[in-house]
Order: sequence, then C-alpha cells, then structure tokens
Amino acid sequence: MSTFTDTATASLQLLIEFDPLLWSIVARSLWVSVLATAIACGLGMVLGAWLGVARFVGRDVLLTVLNTLLALPSVVVGLLVYLLLSRTGPLGFLGWLFSLKAMVLAQAMLVLPVVTALTRQCVEDAERSHGEQLQSLGAAPWMRSVLLAWDERYTLLTVLIAAFGRAISEVGAVMVVGGNIEGFTRVMTTAIALETSKGDLPLALALGFVLMAVVLLLNVCISFLRRWRQGAEGAMSGSVQGVLA
Repeated sequence: MSTFTDTATASLQLLIEFDPLLWSIVARSLWVSVLATAIACGLGMVLGAWLGVARFVGRDVLLTVLNTLLALPSVVVGLLVYLLLSRTGPLGFLGWLFSLKAMVLAQAMLVLPVVTALTRQCVEDAERSHGEQLQSLGAAPWMRSVLLAWDERYTLLTVLIAAFGRAISEVGAVMVVGGNIEGFTRVMTTAIALETSKGDLPLALALGFVLMAVVLLLNVCISFLRRWRQGAEGAMSGSVQGVLA
C-alpha cells in the first residue's frame, strides 16, 4: 500500500468483513483491560476512600509517593512485573510470565495509583464539606468514607471509565510481560506497533480505528455521566445530606 487512501480502504475492508485475526486481537485486548480495571478499581477505590478521611503520621509522605507513581512510565511497571514473575523472581513459581495473567497484573498495577489518587481527592473534597457534620453524629472514619464515596458515586464512575481508558491504551508494560505472542498475548496496542514495523499498515490502521472508537465511546460515557450527575443533584439531595437531615 503506497497511499493513505489505499491503506484506509483496505483497513475498512478488514473491519467490514469482520477479519478473524483483527477481532480476536480486539476481544483479547478488551478482556485484559476490563479485568485489570476491575481489579485496580476494587482495590484503588477502597484505599482511596480510606485515604480521603484517614489522618495519620506519614500520610503526607504516602500521598507524595502515590502522586509520584502517577507519572511512573509503563515500561518501568512492565520491568517490575517482569522481575517479579521471572523464573528467579519471588512470584516465578506462578509461571505467569508471557501470559494474559501477567498482562492483567501489569495493567492493574499501572492503573491502581490513578484510581487511588482520584478517589482519594474526590472523597477528601467531600470530607471538607460534610466531614465535621458526620463526625458530630458519631460516624467512624470507615463509615464516613463509605457515605462520602457513595455520595460521589457518579464521579467515581467517571474515574472507573478513565481507568479503563488508561488500561486499554497502554503498550509498554504489556509488551514487556506479554511478549506480544501472536494468538496468545497480542493486544491492540502491541499489534499496532508490530504490524506498523512489519509494513502491514491496513491491519495496524484498522486496529487504530477500533482503539479510537473505544476511546471515543469512553469520552461519550464520561460526558453522559457528568450530565446524569448534574440532573441527579438537581432532582434530589445527596445521601449525606439525607443522613444529616
């Protein structure tokens, strides 16, 4: 393919004809990213909600470390997971290296700091508004974190969607720990990099179209959730206000 038009036409043909190789890569990529996001959100939202209300010695240091992890390059995360899962590593006995399980672990570790930091900020902002009133009613820290997190559930849904977008667009970590093995660990981002280097531009561009469509859908969902939240807040008071009343 010598022109962009020819390449784009061929890539659209692959999409229309439901090319088995293309859609198997898409399905694998979605499976890995959904599972990694679920794990990261399950842990990160609980930890973030707790950090939003907890006050203890060393909290500022912990938050500094957490914020630093937000800028951690994905290839570094991949290297750490590789060392953990390598034959001589502490988790080498699992035999996960160059498997989908290793890719899920790498993506979850990459997304976890993002989910934790955003959830912590969300709950801490809510704590500034309602924390003293909840404390006056005798609510323990864990109860405050639960109530405040529930009151900010629409924002946390946005955090979840953003976390999935971060996971599915990642390439460095999954390439390091997955090996980009055709038919086993090849996902959209790693396939795009490989097929471009091989000169198979139609397949790479078709995968790029799918990836952009997924990201577009995520942004539409975020926009919808924001409007939904505004409507919900206008129609009724939050759960915390209901408790305080």
